[in-house]
Amino acid sequence: MPSSLSSSHSRSSLYSWDEPEGLAARGTLIVLAGRGEHTGVYERFGLRLAFDAYRVRALGDPSADPTVLDEAAKLLADESLPSPKVVVGSDTGSQYAVRLAAEQTAGIDALILAGLPTGPWASGSWEAEVEARTACPTHQGRLTNDADFRRGALDEIPELPELRLDLVRVPVLALHGADDRVSPLDRALTTYAGHPGVRTVTFNNGRHDVFNDASHRTAAASVVLFLERLRLSPELPVIAEDLA
Repeated sequence: MPSSLSSSHSRSSLYSWDEPEGLAARGTLIVLAGRGEHTGVYERFGLRLAFDAYRVRALGDPSADPTVLDEAAKLLADESLPSPKVVVGSDTGSQYAVRLAAEQTAGIDALILAGLPTGPWASGSWEAEVEARTACPTHQGRLTNDADFRRGALDEIPELPELRLDLVRVPVLALHGADDRVSPLDRALTTYAGHPGVRTVTFNNGRHDVFNDASHRTAAASVVLFLERLRLSPELPVIAEDLA
């Protein structure tokens, strides 16, 4: 890891990645993990966004630990963290991200939702689960060899808050894999339909764990483009156009 990039880790709580030395931070991302995941799973995503001068704070899965939402609220209220402040959720974390915004939690400037849960799913084996999660061989290996990762969590149906996207008053970027077997794309698109504040990006051949899938670089780039537009205005003005 380059010495210019500040990073701190705690397997049981908060993971932090900061902008390289000498650069002004451009905003803060607060990540809510999904079923089975711990904060360290987002190291690759956190490092990449930190290199673009965004501070990243990764928390656990709120469906397994309700105190995660209290920690998220503290980070949103922390004036030492730069705005815009964006809550990023994956899997069940995305549903709780919507809850925070729907409750008008102070400090939220936008949401980024990935792999929104759309119904029950059963893997039947670890091999099926890891294949459904990601097509990235590096991440498949990491999950398989990660003693802190909780296998079989995707088969569980935790009690989740009602998805009140109609109460969300901030911009929303929704990312979803076209081949997501856990949360099929058509169900996700139906959920997002009718909410003009939601901008959806789908990934061809994409699986459930969008930030750690084979197209993780494209997913991170989509996030950066959204953040750069958000920095200009909540109306997300267009920065670049493809005229081809």
